[in-house]
Amino acid sequence: MEHRELAVAGAYAFFPEVFPDARGDFASPYQERAFVAAVGRPLFPVAQASRSVSRRGVVRGVHYTLVPPGTAKYVYCAGGRALDMVVDLRAGSPTFARWEAIELAAGDGTAVYLPPGVGHAFAALEDDTVVCYLLSEEYRKEHELAVSVFDEEIGLRLPPGLPVLLSERDRQAPTLAEVAALGQLPRYDG
Repeated sequence: MEHRELAVAGAYAFFPEVFPDARGDFASPYQERAFVAAVGRPLFPVAQASRSVSRRGVVRGVHYTLVPPGTAKYVYCAGGRALDMVVDLRAGSPTFARWEAIELAAGDGTAVYLPPGVGHAFAALEDDTVVCYLLSEEYRKEHELAVSVFDEEIGLRLPPGLPVLLSERDRQAPTLAEVAALGQLPRYDG
């Protein structure tokens, strides 16, 4: 499995080998040895596994959690295709407000690791896109926060012509400056 660090400090993309045959294909989106080689430690203890199914144009995020406790995520696409966006929301981080997008597709098993305090969003590029998450903490509504995917300070670029569909929560999400003014930015711990 190959890996590379993303433009956000501490976030990585993983690219497993895919084994096709007459039946279809097989891939392992998470492999501990490769994760340890990249991150320097094993994956967090998994407290929750989740998945979402989205139609083309659904945009989820930019979501993050209060730190502490913070939630690390390991994300891959099990069906369809998604443009996954990783955004550094950690005050004091050397990559604060930087982001990187990477396409996740069911056919290649590519996965993304996001440390606590890093924001996450994705845009479904096909109907029935299935995104799977391994989470270091169980979901707690009171810890979940969001920043607007349209915040010009961050400057995320959604695919042109994509018919964007957001939840009410994501439509009303504050900007990065508003979140900072509220004291809701996670701190970078190095």
